[in-house]
Amino acid sequence: MRIPSILAAAALIAYAGGSAAGPAEDIVAAEKCNKCHTATTTKKGPSWASVAEKYKGKPEMHAKLEQMLKTGVPLSGKTGEDDQHKKLSASDADIKAVVDLVLSSK
Repeated sequence: MRIPSILAAAALIAYAGGSAAGPAEDIVAAEKCNKCHTATTTKKGPSWASVAEKYKGKPEMHAKLEQMLKTGVPLSGKTGEDDQHKKLSASDADIKAVVDLVLSSK
């Protein structure tokens, strides 16, 4: 059904605040991050808001999250197939922008 896709797209547009999508939003959409994550609710993966809250005040987590998105190895270090995170096909600058977006979520 297309309803989940439409709802996810609507949520992404609402989250963007009506402004034009930036590089992070473009990567999120292209990589289909919304299959597992949303800005505020837990799906297969944690919401971005919960990730931001968990790592608030921990500046070292920015680099660790970037590395996770580049390699697919989750922060837990587990490497089983079910524990892998999708590797993002994006430049370092774009991955940094995605992490900035996630960590600024509320």
